[in-house]
Amino acid sequence: MTQSRRTLVVGNWKMHGSHAANEQLLEALKAAGPLPADAAVCVPFPYLAQAAERLARTAFAWGAQDCSQHEQGAYTGEVSAPMLADFGCRYVIVGHSERRALHAESDQLVADKAKAALAKGITPIVCVGETLAQREAGETEAVVKRQLSAVIHTLAHCAGEMVVAYEPVWAIGTGRTASPEQAQQVHALLRAQLAAATPRAAQMQILYGGSVKPDNAVELFAKADIDGGLIGGASLKAADFLAICRAARV
Repeated sequence: MTQSRRTLVVGNWKMHGSHAANEQLLEALKAAGPLPADAAVCVPFPYLAQAAERLARTAFAWGAQDCSQHEQGAYTGEVSAPMLADFGCRYVIVGHSERRALHAESDQLVADKAKAALAKGITPIVCVGETLAQREAGETEAVVKRQLSAVIHTLAHCAGEMVVAYEPVWAIGTGRTASPEQAQQVHALLRAQLAAATPRAAQMQILYGGSVKPDNAVELFAKADIDGGLIGGASLKAADFLAICRAARV
């Protein structure tokens, strides 16, 4: 990444955790001391209060893994951006590939969720990424540009306020990782697309997600357009997550 952008490392706990296990993990994060990167954890909804209480007045921000596009109403099981704001959430993940696949979330729905989050002062982390079949068919560029385009058009002049995360679907939870060169190529493409839409593109953080670990984080974060990571499994282990945070260049 460039020196003009701080590295951001966000842990995505997915559907993991318990009150007791979280307590150990959060306490370990609290004890870490200063970090060279901005850091946050996005936790399951039931544990937002626990994360907010334990991480208050620390270097860590907290967030959620999804939000509704609606502010309120008869939407049983949904959680709105105003509710997340009540917990002091700074971030919310929208458009993760698991939600696109398992819940059939469309590009436009993801864009609407990002807009709802921003309206309440929460930074959306907008995920884009291709499947293995799409990569092998040479469709990576078209897929990620289509996914990001919907968000850019919906957010309009606010597009520069989001964080983007490139997560190749074939590298999530598989142990496979895009090479730093492959990841940088897509990150540069996304930044160019953002540059055509907002003057803030050069300052925007674009994260890489997909089996990021302590042993590959330094090389990934060294690339010009990779500004940090959206971390899955490794964020559940304090030592690994902190090692990734410390891989950031000061």
